[in-house]
Amino acid sequence: MKKFVMAALGGTAAGVLLTTQVAGPLIAQENARNTTVYEQLDLFGDVFERIRTYYVEDVDEAELIEAAINGMLTSLDPHSSYLPPEDHEAMQVQTRGEFGGLGIEVTQEDGFVKVITPMDGTPAFDAGVEAGDFITHVDGTSLLGLPLSDAVELMRGEIGSEIVITVVREGEEEPLEITIVRDRIRLTAVRHRLEGNTAVLRVAGFTDQTYPNLRDGLEEMIEEVGGIENLEGVVLDLRNNPGGLLTQAIRVSDAFLEQGEIVSTRGRDPEDGERYNATPGDLIEGLPMVVLINGGSASASEIVAGALQDHHRAVIVGTNSFGKGSVQSVMPVQGDGAMRLTTSLYYTPSGRSIQALGVAPDILVEQREIGDVEESAFPERTEASLRGSLANGSLTEDEIRQLEEEQEAARAAAELRAEDYQMAYAIDILAGLNALRPR
Repeated sequence: MKKFVMAALGGTAAGVLLTTQVAGPLIAQENARNTTVYEQLDLFGDVFERIRTYYVEDVDEAELIEAAINGMLTSLDPHSSYLPPEDHEAMQVQTRGEFGGLGIEVTQEDGFVKVITPMDGTPAFDAGVEAGDFITHVDGTSLLGLPLSDAVELMRGEIGSEIVITVVREGEEEPLEITIVRDRIRLTAVRHRLEGNTAVLRVAGFTDQTYPNLRDGLEEMIEEVGGIENLEGVVLDLRNNPGGLLTQAIRVSDAFLEQGEIVSTRGRDPEDGERYNATPGDLIEGLPMVVLINGGSASASEIVAGALQDHHRAVIVGTNSFGKGSVQSVMPVQGDGAMRLTTSLYYTPSGRSIQALGVAPDILVEQREIGDVEESAFPERTEASLRGSLANGSLTEDEIRQLEEEQEAARAAAELRAEDYQMAYAIDILAGLNALRPR
């Protein structure tokens, strides 16, 4: 019995010794780290007090602290930042689809402000700002080295006021000065139109109105062509779409998928990951689809393109997308402000992250310059143009009318190809896919 007790005590002593040997260094490391953090906070306090005491002009302590917080966040990545109360309110208004400004989505790259995309129908779009432009000056003030939030603040102003931005554009030897009149931005989330019997859905951004607009637009076009059996397919145009609400990207993807994963998000802790799946029901009942993307397609629009691509539900056409594969959480903080913090990355159904890579199109199609359809200098030479050729008397009036309609459709397609080559290419693909459908 004594041996048993001694053995037990010995085991306990050994366990305590082992725990002490392992935990001791870990506790010491944690203490050392905490000491370093406190020293750095002391350093911050010291610098803050010296600025208050010795800076050449009086400083606003609140603005100084906000700048320090924003600097801490922006040092992490281009999409993390501090939102003062007014910016937080403006962001909430923007996700509802209406806000004031120029109408451009921007990011920061190597200290410069880069345009992700101008939004459809906004002052910046109408003034000729293009995706990929670098904004170097606002009204003559250099933006180099400014935090992104400060640069954006310089571009804001009263509705109706004029602003001159200086941009550097690839392919242009000299910087361009573009004059823009600020306006209230009212985004139409989804515009729709028919090209023949093809439904075109132009999605400008992912706001609260995106899915309802898309659904209603589809229903209207299906009714216009006389039923879904007469619809040839859908072109989902996500070009220059800067993204928006993740929830809306999921709903738009789900609109065309019957089942399977749409997107997953993964953060630092694997247990915090989320997976979003499609629900039964396809608004166009399996009709062929083409999705158009380009370098201005970012974030939520890449989620949609990636999901439909991985499920082989749509052919992706255009050029490589922007490559913003991170998710930001907006966390309210005291004082009615908020912090926007990158908390996870999103992954397409096949498990690929598009962060910094983008979605590669299935068919690479560069946009061509807008131009007019040129008429040939010589008349078209056909059998019917030959003198004395035999006329085809076998055609009925209905067949002649159908032939004329087909010729008119061909002319319209040629005009569209001159106006928007990528869109015309997408519609051609749909026509080919539709021709293979069983009848």
